[in-house]
Amino acid sequence: MPPSFLEQSRRSALEVYEREPLPTWRRSGFWTTTVRNLRLDELEPRHHDPVASVEELPEVAREALADDELAGLVVQRGASTVHTTLDPALAEQGVVFCSLERAIEEHPELVARWYMKRLSADEGKFSAAAAAFWTGGAFLHVPAEVRVERPFQVVYVIDEPGTAQYAHTLAVVGQFAECSLREYCLAPDLEGQALHAGAFELYCQTGAQVKLAHVQDWGSGEVYDISTKRVEIGRDAHCSWVPIHLGGHLTKQQLDIVTAEQGSDMRHTGLYFTEGQEHLDLFTTDLHEQGDTTGDTVWKGALTGDSRASYEGLIHIVEGAQNTHTYLQTHSMLLSPKAKADAIPSLIVQTDNVSASHGGTVGEVDEELVFYMMTRGISRPDAVRVLVEGYFEPVVQRLDDPSLEALVRARIAAKLSAAEQQVAAYAAER
Repeated sequence: MPPSFLEQSRRSALEVYEREPLPTWRRSGFWTTTVRNLRLDELEPRHHDPVASVEELPEVAREALADDELAGLVVQRGASTVHTTLDPALAEQGVVFCSLERAIEEHPELVARWYMKRLSADEGKFSAAAAAFWTGGAFLHVPAEVRVERPFQVVYVIDEPGTAQYAHTLAVVGQFAECSLREYCLAPDLEGQALHAGAFELYCQTGAQVKLAHVQDWGSGEVYDISTKRVEIGRDAHCSWVPIHLGGHLTKQQLDIVTAEQGSDMRHTGLYFTEGQEHLDLFTTDLHEQGDTTGDTVWKGALTGDSRASYEGLIHIVEGAQNTHTYLQTHSMLLSPKAKADAIPSLIVQTDNVSASHGGTVGEVDEELVFYMMTRGISRPDAVRVLVEGYFEPVVQRLDDPSLEALVRARIAAKLSAAEQQVAAYAAER
């Protein structure tokens, strides 16, 4: 039986889930995100047997893992953890990396201290669903002063239509510890609906140094992703967080960073590329709870087809958090006449003696630059490709992870190639 803290959490979350209707997210003056077409009652958790090696994983997971040398790996297929590894030398140093289910059984006091510290089932029906129904999951604990050079990898895979995947990742990085963590959410091109309702929480304790990357690529199927991801940064700790959104029928995500103690610092740099009829709705928060904290948020996106993307970013500096220094930028590039984008930066500042700024743009490929490159013998498709890839490159480099950078560059190039005719037609209309 699970520990009592989990039983109580699930019970409370189930009550919220049962009373809450399917949500619709509206912003005054902007468009709506709705899940009215999601046939939630037809979806169910799909369970799978464990596998002994990476070669036995679904193809979409194998391709993403490539030949990386990892500190550890946790793979969840549908509702089941199917593969886990951890370097024995790290285990001897006290590192824990396994499914969240296993961590609750073997380290209940450690998990209970941090579990849902910054998350709440009261945030909506899908947050409650993730809290009530999650299975498998992932748990990482890096003890104080342990430094891990190779990345930890968590992979959530949906490879069957009709799947409801409820996921929860909990990571705790101890005082003055260092590590990097990747979380991939992947699916092949499914025919039919599926749901990923996810929760992610990371706690960087005093002096910790963490590189965090999220990669979402749900393919061209009808996959709904409704998730909350939250990071808390302690005193004199640093977190560099790079979310990458490369595909999903409908995505509604909230991503929050909390600089919770003096000296905490964050770098939040995101990227998205939408195509077809994809619908992407992102809301990020840079919350400063104490003074003498720093950070910056930069997001870049590109849109093709009939896709829609809305990015709203908020800087919130609470009362008393003086000497805070932070800024927010969001930029969207339209590559199709039917694509639509919103860039919505905002500020809430409840104290004085801070520096906080924001800006947002929605634009198109610079035709003067395209023309200049064409006069140098470069074809229009190649000129557009170079400009778009260059536009994204500062974000890609923030990953500071060669294999992941190569993966993202390849996916961007493939999306540009698939949209070549659309981009050319768009240019001809202008």
